Amino acid sequence: MSLSQSAENGLDPVLDPVSDVLAALGARSVRATGLEASGPWALAFDGRARLKFVAVLRGRCWLLLPGQAPEALVEGDVVLINDTRYTVASDPAIEAMDGMPLYAGPGQDMVRLGAGDEVALMGGGSAFADGSAAFVLDALPMFLRVDAVETVAWALRALRGEVSNTAIGSSLIVERLAEILVVAAVRAFVASRPATRIGWISALADARIGKALKLMHSDVARRWTVPLLATEIGMSRSAFAQRFSARVGYPPLEYLTRWRMALAQRKLSEGQTVMAVASAIGYDSQSAFSQAFKRTLGHTPRAGGLRPPVKTRPRSL
Repeated sequence: MSLSQSAENGLDPVLDPVSDVLAALGARSVRATGLEASGPWALAFDGRARLKFVAVLRGRCWLLLPGQAPEALVEGDVVLINDTRYTVASDPAIEAMDGMPLYAGPGQDMVRLGAGDEVALMGGGSAFADGSAAFVLDALPMFLRVDAVETVAWALRALRGEVSNTAIGSSLIVERLAEILVVAAVRAFVASRPATRIGWISALADARIGKALKLMHSDVARRWTVPLLATEIGMSRSAFAQRFSARVGYPPLEYLTRWRMALAQRKLSEGQTVMAVASAIGYDSQSAFSQAFKRTLGHTPRAGGLRPPVKTRPRSL
């Protein structure tokens, strides 16, 4: 999506809702991993609460997802995978082995199967701060085949060049390229104007609803009302409310509350006080904020601020 297209869609090219959400929810690059394989092989990986891409750098293979027909992947293909179990294989009929232990140890970022490298894959993605992933993952499909738009193609070419590079800083470059690929994939998804998909990310393709989302994100503490938002984007109150709910999946003010609570979770996890967080996201009283927080998330703000123990989990491709 070009800057002019962003403007036509009512999105500020500097601060759009996707950038706002990824930054505010602590999106961070997941270390990239690779696979080189030949002969018959199949690896299964658990679902993870993150956005994961798999790029085919060489050869061809299959991607298997629960309840879906096998997807053929060829060189240059990039797919984005949501929080779901998946399998990559040389043939859909091969019984898969658990791929998680292969990447479990330190330094096990590259796995080689067989005697050659007929197929080369690279995986990476973005993870989120504790408890924040659902706000993004619920708004995207389980699987997304990414069109090779300019940014995706550039990042994939650069990633391919860095995979075997032993120069200083190469691992950091690979991580940043992985991050770019994820964002570029989401951008391509929005640019495809997925009218049948419900969720705030796909709703960004709607010029007016996208503008309403941008307004709420640009000033989250403002006392937004449905009439005020409708006036700002040039729609009647009833038409706006109906269209927003149909595209996003929630009424406008419920979406705003959910976004505020996602922000609140992150701020609390960083050690900010309940009162400070309440004020930052638009609540005059701690009591009103606490009620909204518990109604939305099912527990009190203080409980939401407690960070669970960090558990080390094996990486996947």
